[in-house]
Amino acid sequence: MTDRTRQEADRNVEGVVLSNRETAPGHFHMVLGLPVPIADPVPGQFVMVRMPDRLDPLLARPLGIYGFSRQAGEARLELLYRVAGKGTALLSGLSTGRVLQVLGPLGRGFRIVPELRTVILVAGGIGIAPLTFLAEHYRGLPAVVEGREIVCYVGARCSEALVGLERMEALCSRVVVTTDDGTCGACGIVTEPLGLDLPSFRPGATVIYACGPGAMLRCLADMLRESPVPCQVSVEERMACGLGACLGCAVAIRSGENALSYVRVCKEGPVFDIHELDWK
Repeated sequence: MTDRTRQEADRNVEGVVLSNRETAPGHFHMVLGLPVPIADPVPGQFVMVRMPDRLDPLLARPLGIYGFSRQAGEARLELLYRVAGKGTALLSGLSTGRVLQVLGPLGRGFRIVPELRTVILVAGGIGIAPLTFLAEHYRGLPAVVEGREIVCYVGARCSEALVGLERMEALCSRVVVTTDDGTCGACGIVTEPLGLDLPSFRPGATVIYACGPGAMLRCLADMLRESPVPCQVSVEERMACGLGACLGCAVAIRSGENALSYVRVCKEGPVFDIHELDWK
């Protein structure tokens, strides 16, 4: 048995679909019942999901974790996903009781900083999924600091593409919404109100987490180029194996004396320091 095969066997479980409902056009919330032995995921990690009775599509779909809990005799894994191709289209049609193969949790998640008072979340589109799980984690931490504030900036193309908003609002002190067409919240991109508020964030007491389209993260990287406020980002890349063996999800990073090298999103990521990535 190779190291890769052993890793897959250790983390590969069968999950039963408990619910799979459309929450917005083309967006679905799936809840899976899993065997208890699955490891507790860290916010920002992901799973690879596939239907065991199909060879087309052959590759599993990488999906960020929206929520996780343990109940009597099983674990429950929540996934929030957008239909973006054949694989996710097939997932959207699954009914209660169907069985899926779930590999995970995988990757490097967000680094939790419990001593900081202000937690800023920046979500673009379906990027709200891992950030919701992160917000729930922060809400559940012991009160290391008094009056912790969680603020979320959520952006989408239009009101119909805004998903998970009510759940995020229940977790945050404040939620700022933008849409490209102005059909909900302010008209514009999500980094605009963040940029206006950035001078009010106290360095040493604030951390920023972001997940969303590459263009949003690139804009955020430019905005934070000279900022002392730390920022962790979860990046999206096409994946084949999820274990770092195929090298299909490599991204460029800057290290040392601005030297360029490549790392695997599925293994060294998907979470990185925003200043570590090469955004050119």
